[in-house]
Amino acid sequence: MDRKVRVVQYGTGKMSVYTMRYVYEKGGEIVGAVDVNPDVVGKDIGEIMGSENKGVKVVSNTDAEKMLSETKPDVVIVTTMSLIEDVKDALMLCAKLGLNAITTCEEAFYPQNSNPGVTEAIDKLAKENNCTITGTGYQDIYWGELISAIGGSTHKITKIKGSSSYNVEDYGIALARAHGAGLTLEEFDKEVASSDRISDEERQKVIESGKYQPSYMWNVNGWLCSKLGLTVESQTQKCVLQVAKRDIFSSTLNMTVKKGDATGMSAVVTTKTKEGIVLETECIGKVYDEDEFDRNKWTIEGEPETTIVVDKPATVELTCATVVNRIPDVINARSGYVPTNEMDELKYRVKPLNEYVK
Repeated sequence: MDRKVRVVQYGTGKMSVYTMRYVYEKGGEIVGAVDVNPDVVGKDIGEIMGSENKGVKVVSNTDAEKMLSETKPDVVIVTTMSLIEDVKDALMLCAKLGLNAITTCEEAFYPQNSNPGVTEAIDKLAKENNCTITGTGYQDIYWGELISAIGGSTHKITKIKGSSSYNVEDYGIALARAHGAGLTLEEFDKEVASSDRISDEERQKVIESGKYQPSYMWNVNGWLCSKLGLTVESQTQKCVLQVAKRDIFSSTLNMTVKKGDATGMSAVVTTKTKEGIVLETECIGKVYDEDEFDRNKWTIEGEPETTIVVDKPATVELTCATVVNRIPDVINARSGYVPTNEMDELKYRVKPLNEYVK
């Protein structure tokens, strides 16, 4: 491509501060921005980024279609919500207009195994209009490619165990609420934990209805099985309450989580495969106490056994850098809903983004 990659930022919260700056620093340009917050609409994106004005003002989501049609970006970065149902309208709009889109929505990493109906609808429309939709983020490397790469150096795998923790304060109110942060024990049991006390048959019906709320590892396990060529026989999920040991103030929730209430949850997903390999993965998302920090630990059991630990990863920055480095892959990919396990391995971009577009 002999010009700068043109990007629209859809959602101008915490993550966009990094994604927009990274786009500029990688030789791209932001040509539009969208948000639902009336306090943000009308602002120059430079004010949001903490830089000089860029001459691009945030528009309301009600004006998104008009702006997208006029700016004709090469890709739209969607950084809003955590469930595919909640970003469906934005992604369907991009697919309708024939615009590539990449989202940090965690379920969008591999939504085929949690909301096939919405995924198929987006896939169909994207194919009709020759564009690509995908989801990516921190998990692309640290829960995905890193694990498959270690598997490539292993003779025999019997089990894959993973655990990753993150501070919900870093990702906004939608994610914090999805983890049950701030709920009482009774509220957590009713609103979060109860959804997993169902049979496999009942869960499949909920999935087919489009109302299932997966933990992040649910989609990661699907991505890994697809990447490794494994055949899923069964998959279960259990949400475990994380309890505050003392009162902790949450700036994202704008409240004090009382001692004994939920700071978040641990979600454990167990996947059994036809090939005999078991995946047991856990993500721990909560409002951190002062002595807690992010940690990513994975073990591949077999011959040989290998464990890798990443302490204090800069999860937000890594997520946003992954999104921007993935932009050429999205533009180059086939049309439809394409998970990143079907794309090239994620690469560091030394040159401007447009030089990687075929």
